[in-house]
Amino acid sequence: MLAAVMRNARLDVATVADPEPGPGQLLVRTRACGICGSDLHALQHGPDLVAMTDEAAASAGADLPLPVINMDLGRDVVMGHEFVGEVLAAGPGATAHAVGDLVVSMPVAFDAAGIHQVGYSNLYPGGYGEQMVLNDDLALTVPNGLSARLAALTEPMAVGVHAVNRSGIEPGTAAVVLGCGPVGLAVVAALAAKGVEPIVAADFSPTRRALAAGLGAHRVVDPAEAEPVAAWREADGTHPLVIFEAVGVPGMIDQAMRTAPRLAQVLVVGVCMLEDTIRPLRGIARELDVRFALGYDPLEFAGTLRSIAEGELDVAPLITGTVPIEDVPAAFAALADPDAHAKILVEPGATSTL
Repeated sequence: MLAAVMRNARLDVATVADPEPGPGQLLVRTRACGICGSDLHALQHGPDLVAMTDEAAASAGADLPLPVINMDLGRDVVMGHEFVGEVLAAGPGATAHAVGDLVVSMPVAFDAAGIHQVGYSNLYPGGYGEQMVLNDDLALTVPNGLSARLAALTEPMAVGVHAVNRSGIEPGTAAVVLGCGPVGLAVVAALAAKGVEPIVAADFSPTRRALAAGLGAHRVVDPAEAEPVAAWREADGTHPLVIFEAVGVPGMIDQAMRTAPRLAQVLVVGVCMLEDTIRPLRGIARELDVRFALGYDPLEFAGTLRSIAEGELDVAPLITGTVPIEDVPAAFAALADPDAHAKILVEPGATSTL
């Protein structure tokens, strides 16, 4: 099959072996797959990503909510974990889905050898290839005639849902979202669906600020012109506050702590791959809570799919481009411009809209 392959810290388009379903598994044809910022990080910081997840697994053991990124960077890796596929065939004992079903799944597969992370594994290719193998028990049928394009946003939107749930925020508490990339936008949408008000969203990109407003932010600000927490003070300033850090670059956590009001919470969902520093006294003086969020659980994933299918989460505006597999390397480059794109989907056989 044709695939965009991570080799030696770069992407190559190549023909690789077709995957084969084992017992209880499905062979699916990739219909759409979103390009995630984590994949950009993996290309640039692959060894660090593997080392840190191995470290987390060693300390957390069975409590780690996602499998270890058990990939050998010296071998081919077909990334892509925000996918939707059409069932082509079923392995022995896989009876929950029929050929032709459109399905999504958490990017996890299991077999006799253990648990694998689809898209970050040498054994289980992700959605940057024409075909994938998924577990029948984990696959969810796409409901209500929902299109493959919209269903492909289940995974990234579930990240936002989990971050909001992890914060414990409820109506009556305000929110500031720092960064309106795909993760920040997912957080804005989840906050709006929960009835949080006001939501202040901050990003340097006017395109992303407009998307945040469309998804439910009550006020959007350019950090070059207005400090985000100061904007919250102007808009509200009385309700308790949760600051969602969705940028993921060094200095952002400390900046959030520096501007946070007393007893606020900072929820970190942006993935920073570099070392960072904070000044603990800032948190102590204000008695801040700092939490971190990772991924989502199965109920959040399934609930997000339902919310998209029911129209409760309008994800269509986030899709700003589509590419065939041949143009995945070009799409990675295009995502460096925050004003050009939010979410680019890989659609095998499609015509590029970059």
